[in-house]
Amino acid sequence: MHQRTLAGLIVPVVALLALTACGGTPAARKDPGGAPTRGGKLTFAVNTEPTCLDPHQSAQDVTGLFTRPALDSLVSLDTEGKVHPWLATSWTVSPDQKSYTFTLRQGVKFSDGTPFDAAAVKANLDHIVSPATKSQLAAGFITPYTGTDVVDQYTAKVNFSKPHSPFLAALATAYFGIESPQSLKQPQDALCQKVVGSGPFVIDAWTPKQGITFHRNPGYNWAPENAKHQGEAHLDNLEMKVIAENAVRLGALTSGQVDAIASVPPISVNQAKADPKLTIETRQAPGGNYNYYPNTSSGVFTDKRVRQAFRDGIDFATIVNKLYFGTYQPASSPVSPSTAGYDKGTETQWKYDPAEAARLLDEAGWTARDSEGYRTKDGKRLTVRWPFFKAVVRENRDTLTEQVQAEAKKLGIDVAVTNPASIGEFVTTYIKGDYDLVDFSWQRADGDALRNLFAIDSIASATVFGQNAARYSDKEVDGWLNDALATTDLAKRAEFYAKVQHKVTEEAVVFPVYIFNYVLGASKKVHDIGWEPQAYPTFYDASVIQG
Repeated sequence: MHQRTLAGLIVPVVALLALTACGGTPAARKDPGGAPTRGGKLTFAVNTEPTCLDPHQSAQDVTGLFTRPALDSLVSLDTEGKVHPWLATSWTVSPDQKSYTFTLRQGVKFSDGTPFDAAAVKANLDHIVSPATKSQLAAGFITPYTGTDVVDQYTAKVNFSKPHSPFLAALATAYFGIESPQSLKQPQDALCQKVVGSGPFVIDAWTPKQGITFHRNPGYNWAPENAKHQGEAHLDNLEMKVIAENAVRLGALTSGQVDAIASVPPISVNQAKADPKLTIETRQAPGGNYNYYPNTSSGVFTDKRVRQAFRDGIDFATIVNKLYFGTYQPASSPVSPSTAGYDKGTETQWKYDPAEAARLLDEAGWTARDSEGYRTKDGKRLTVRWPFFKAVVRENRDTLTEQVQAEAKKLGIDVAVTNPASIGEFVTTYIKGDYDLVDFSWQRADGDALRNLFAIDSIASATVFGQNAARYSDKEVDGWLNDALATTDLAKRAEFYAKVQHKVTEEAVVFPVYIFNYVLGASKKVHDIGWEPQAYPTFYDASVIQG
């Protein structure tokens, strides 16, 4: 969920979701020598990693960053939102918008030698929605999926039970990366260790807590039409190295131990910009901001007044500005301004107002105080239970949490943060709805991210891992989201998405915190790292000047 994350589960490094290693728009840096340098190795240091490499299964958007170099998609999405051919050379949409028919590229092979064809498309989509896969992210993008017809070897017809306009944008993401049908026959835990695709790079090995290595896929010649070049990748090898500590990661870049890094520490951005050996590039992530989601179905946040008081009584803007030095901006809406359908009106719908927050808590009956100064009602303390999975924390979110705790205490609210022992424990807690507050970011290049975050059928259950962490159930919002699914008219979809944003903000079912910006630092020897629409770097066009 750009961690793009459930309490950091879905981590950007997080959004997903179109993490096209080949399909992004190349960065502006040019090779002064003209033609890209061929050969060599690029080492990219990241601050977090997935717990499972299979993007069909994983809940973490960082999985897309780790696997996109090895996985192609049927289509590619550019930064303007235009869809381009990739493994599919063309497609048609039925008049009722319930089926998509793809003509596939011929001559493509997976790195294990298995040919790519319509049967492979069916195997992948069926794998994503299979109960055995237990998809925690991708399946939520195609909930109306009913199956794929293999019309002939190179024609696949994908069917839905109702119109599903965001399908092409979803297909462009790494979470719908096409894996070898042969590899999909493995047990799910084996797929978590290594995926096999047809991409420009082949995975050598993944070592948890250390990183992942790739080598160039010889003979690769099926990049998307909007890639900067065609044919094999320029690099011989690619390595993503996990360096969680901000200062150590930046030091590795400035000392030349690595060629580029993810998430330049906000406190060091200006320093890095002043270094003549480095370049700094920033991309705002579309989709869900880093938000807090109150559980509206049980506990203290079932009362709208308490939700409003928590949101309006904490000075999130000041906390964000001081902690991140302007690298990330305070958020006002559930989605970022770079998201299609963003409603600017949400920016004035609410404001920091501790006096009004105190009044609302009084009105809600939380008038007494205990010996520690926390509000009580009927002898019970006003406590907010927050499972915060620290193992995958990033962007100083743990420090942010502590500051929010301190601000909430001023209101008389006890924010009780717990650290689940494992990701499995966190997921169990999340599915049961046994919490009052959950935090994550949710990167998607399409306004349909709002459906993931607020649709009724996206509430997690024993059978569905949904992203509606607020467990919000509103038929009017569902109606707008379904109306958006049923039209390809971008203006009409934007109207429906604006209504959704306005209502969930009015109902305080989301506490916006900050807008995530992916800040990439790189040596000036590195050229043409690309960007996909969800603000992840891509490496197909990249090259490194040797020496």
